[in-house]
Amino acid sequence: MAGRGDPPEGTPEGVPGGEDEYRSVVFDEAFVRAARLQEFSAEERMGEHSQAVRSRPAWDGRSGSRQALLLVLLIVLAFGTAVYLGVRNPYQAPVDQRAEPLRTTVVPLAPQGPVAGGTPDSLFAHSPVAEYRTGAAGINLPLAARTTHFSESQVVTALGIAKDYLAASSLEPDVLAGLTVRPPRLLLDPDQLEQFDRSVESSQDDGRHAAAGWLIRFDPREVVLADPSVRVQGTLRFAEVDTDLIDVTTDHTFTYAVRPATSSGGPTPQASLFTVHRELHFRFDREDLRMHRAELLTSTVEAGPQSCDADTAGSLRPLLAGERAGDPSRRAVTDPYATGRPTTSSLCGALAPSAQPSL
Repeated sequence: MAGRGDPPEGTPEGVPGGEDEYRSVVFDEAFVRAARLQEFSAEERMGEHSQAVRSRPAWDGRSGSRQALLLVLLIVLAFGTAVYLGVRNPYQAPVDQRAEPLRTTVVPLAPQGPVAGGTPDSLFAHSPVAEYRTGAAGINLPLAARTTHFSESQVVTALGIAKDYLAASSLEPDVLAGLTVRPPRLLLDPDQLEQFDRSVESSQDDGRHAAAGWLIRFDPREVVLADPSVRVQGTLRFAEVDTDLIDVTTDHTFTYAVRPATSSGGPTPQASLFTVHRELHFRFDREDLRMHRAELLTSTVEAGPQSCDADTAGSLRPLLAGERAGDPSRRAVTDPYATGRPTTSSLCGALAPSAQPSL
C-alpha cells in the first residue's frame, strides 16, 4: 500500500526527485559552512519584494590571521602594563648604595711616667675597668625602636651587625695576634674591600690606609696577650639619615692585659694594661641589612700607653711594664676611658694618670 504522499501506483522509476537520485549526496559540516546561500526566515520572506534566499559572506582565511594578530596585540599590551606597574611599584627592591671610603684617625697616648706592671687580675682590679664586663658581653645593644622608614627588626639587624664587627675586629684572638684579618673583612661592604686589603697589607698613616682604623692587632714578635679576657664598656646609637639609610655610631673602650713576647724559659714577664678607645661610624642601606654587612665611614682610635714616635699604622705598639715614653708634657692630656668624641687635635696625646692602674 502506498504512503499518503505517494501516487496510488507508487513513485515512477526514473522520475526526477526520486530517493535514488540523492542517495550518494552527503551534506557534511564543511559543505554547509561553505554554502554561499542562506534561506530567509518566514517573517523575512513575508516582506514585499523579498527574496527567498540571501548570500552569506564567503569564508576568508584572512580573518584567522586578524584574530591571531589581535591576540598578539593583547599579549603585548598586557606585558607592557605589567612592566609599567613594576616600574611604578613603590615596594620594589632599592638600588644598592655605593660605599664611601673609610676615613681614619689614630692617636697614640704617651704615659707621663713608667708603665705599671703586675698580674692581669691585680691590674684589672685596680684600674677603671674593675667593673667592666668581659668580651662581647660589654657591647650592649640599646633599646631598639622603629624609625620613619625602618622597622624595629631592621634597626636590631643594623645594631647586631655593628656589634659583630666590633667583636670580630677588637676581641677575636687571632685578629689581635695578627694572624688573620678574615673575621672583620667578611662583614664589610664589598666596595670597601680593596681599601681594607691595602690598609692591612701596606699600612700608611694617611687618613685612609691605617690598619688600626679597621681592627686592633699587635705585632706577635713583640707583644702577646697576658690574659684572653678583654674588658669592654661603651655605647651604641642609631639614627635614620635617609629613607634608605640608617647610621650606627659605636663608642667603646677596650682594655687588654699584655706582656712581652718571649721564647726563653725564664720567669714570665709582668703584664701591663693597654687601652684602646674606638669610635666607629657605620652606615647601612637595605642591601647591607639583607646581606649582613657594614659600611664603615669613620674610625677614630686613641690608644696607649704608646710612644708618640711609634709607627702605629700597621700594628699598635704598647709600651710594656716599666717602660717610659718621651716627654709628653706639652701634649694634651687624654683619658681613653672618657666617652664622646676624642678631643686631642695633635698626632699624639698624653695618657691621663687616672687611666693607669693604682697599685
